[in-house]
Amino acid sequence: MTRSVAESVDALLAEHAELEGQLADPDVHSDPVAARRLGRRYAELAPIAQTVKELDGLRSDLTAAKELAKEDDSFAEEADELAARIPVLEAKLTELLLPRDPHDSADVVMEIKSGEGGEESALFAGDLLRMYLRFAERQGWRTELLDEVRSDLNGHKDATVAIKGRGEGPDGVWARLKFEGGVHRVQRVPVTESQGRIHTSAAGVLVYPEAEDVEVEIDEKDLRVDVFRSSGKGGQSVNTTDSAVRITHLPSGIVVSCQNERSQLQNKARAMQVLRSRLQALAEEEAARTASDARRSQIRTVDRSERIRTYNFPENRISDHRVNYKAYNLDQVLDGELDGVLGALAEADRAERLGQQG
Repeated sequence: MTRSVAESVDALLAEHAELEGQLADPDVHSDPVAARRLGRRYAELAPIAQTVKELDGLRSDLTAAKELAKEDDSFAEEADELAARIPVLEAKLTELLLPRDPHDSADVVMEIKSGEGGEESALFAGDLLRMYLRFAERQGWRTELLDEVRSDLNGHKDATVAIKGRGEGPDGVWARLKFEGGVHRVQRVPVTESQGRIHTSAAGVLVYPEAEDVEVEIDEKDLRVDVFRSSGKGGQSVNTTDSAVRITHLPSGIVVSCQNERSQLQNKARAMQVLRSRLQALAEEEAARTASDARRSQIRTVDRSERIRTYNFPENRISDHRVNYKAYNLDQVLDGELDGVLGALAEADRAERLGQQG
């Protein structure tokens, strides 16, 4: 371990101990947002502290075994076993020390939009929405459908969903779903096709970490707020009051809407949450483009206009074009079994970060 790495580890251990003391203070928990942020950071540092503790113990045991082996050869084998375990733990510590995405513990907001392809694209967007909802259910996550615009055949022209994790661990929803943003392409025989020809259409997915209230400040003078009646399948009105809310952020042109809460006030509050998250994501993307020392990732800098994944129904195949992942279990993937493709993306990201570190 180099001196700079050792100093970095010492600083992280000191921070871990300080956080432990802060979280033991009842006054800290009077501010739930601050307590949650401290808890997440503590959970992020815990594996580092535990690995350092194991390494220190292993090295101490190795020193003792070597001393004993001088007088008793039976301890030589034990010393060899201990020595072989140290590089494994050192490699684990090196990986834990890699720079992390600061949003990995965050919840997310996901938008799914139909693209070119008309009704078939809307039906595919609905398939993607169900896929993510089922995956979330398998993870024990909570989901909240904030807004949806249905098509005539019960597909989705547009849908916005919030996905929330279970606790304050270092890896939250964003850590798993952050690579899903982009164009998803489908190849299949549409239900509207009478001659059985395979068509290609696409839907877009936008995913971004949900911002804490304190992270993004919005001037009310920069907003235009419109109210309207909630719509259902085919744009039909589903109630008789103007409870749905559409907010336009004039400086950026970002438009968000929410219609699934019971009151106009609730819909506006949720729309503002989505707007904060969109603005935070926009600011970070602009900073990453302009800062020469910004972190770069082979996966996350893929242009959103390019397809990232293809869902081929005739072959029951899913292909992720960023990491050359291919599997023939599309039916299971659409039922929420995304671990294979998400694992391949996470492993590619880990390898990229290790390569940059080296």
